[in-house]
Amino acid sequence: MTNKAQGKMEAIVVGAPGSADPTERFGFGKNWAQFLTVLNESRIDEAVKSLKEKLNVTDLNSRVFLDIGSGSGLFSLAASRLGATVHSFDYDTDSVACTQYLKDYYGAKDAVWTVEQGSVLDKQFLEKFPKADIVYSWGVLHHTGHMIEAFENVATRVKDGGRLFISIYNDQGRASRHWTWVKKAYIEKGPFIRWLLTLYVLLNGWTITFIKDLLKGNPLKTWRQYGDNNRGMSAMHDVVDWVGGYPFEVATPELVFNFFAVRKYSLLFLKTCGGGLGCNEFVFVKNQ
Repeated sequence: MTNKAQGKMEAIVVGAPGSADPTERFGFGKNWAQFLTVLNESRIDEAVKSLKEKLNVTDLNSRVFLDIGSGSGLFSLAASRLGATVHSFDYDTDSVACTQYLKDYYGAKDAVWTVEQGSVLDKQFLEKFPKADIVYSWGVLHHTGHMIEAFENVATRVKDGGRLFISIYNDQGRASRHWTWVKKAYIEKGPFIRWLLTLYVLLNGWTITFIKDLLKGNPLKTWRQYGDNNRGMSAMHDVVDWVGGYPFEVATPELVFNFFAVRKYSLLFLKTCGGGLGCNEFVFVKNQ
């Protein structure tokens, strides 16, 4: 990264300390509450498998797992089942309720697992947590309205030798600006416009797949098996999360890599979306 680019990012962080979470935002927690109606042990197993594969572990015994923006709570549950001490928080109170429900309904009785409401932009709140062996924030930091500041804050919560696992929407240039408009319109308009925008996203993202499955003689196969290949998630709830997910920021893989590299993080795992639509996934290790 050039000194000019690095200085620009530093200026953003320094110039907006303690930025407030935006009030104009999608109700992520309400969508997660709907997702919990289709949650089952198979989806939980997929989430556990995803953590094991991406973190290259067989268990998380004796490790501290900090879930920043816990959403449904599925990956906090997965970490708990792998033996971690789990601290979960989310800014959205409905998401907090979802995570608490999973802890109460699916969690082990003797598990050490706390669930709280809070913001990744609140440095004082973050400091109450011990530095973690694993900081997990999948698809969250780009929804804060202050993504670079959120990067800075999560970078301080990983202990030396610990892992940082994040996913960030890919910067597609003009296409990303288009999606910003779609998402902002979704939260500003009424139910009919939201329905139309959801249909637009569904057709935009799934038509080719639907046709391929139909021609293979197995209609909707990919849709039905979505959770088997996507961290236990649900296709329809991911569609809604995508169309409504505002605030919305994006970053190139290079920007994310360079930001954390200058903060003594090394990249262990990278999965990009090939320059297209979606999230790039990163697992970093914090160097001593």
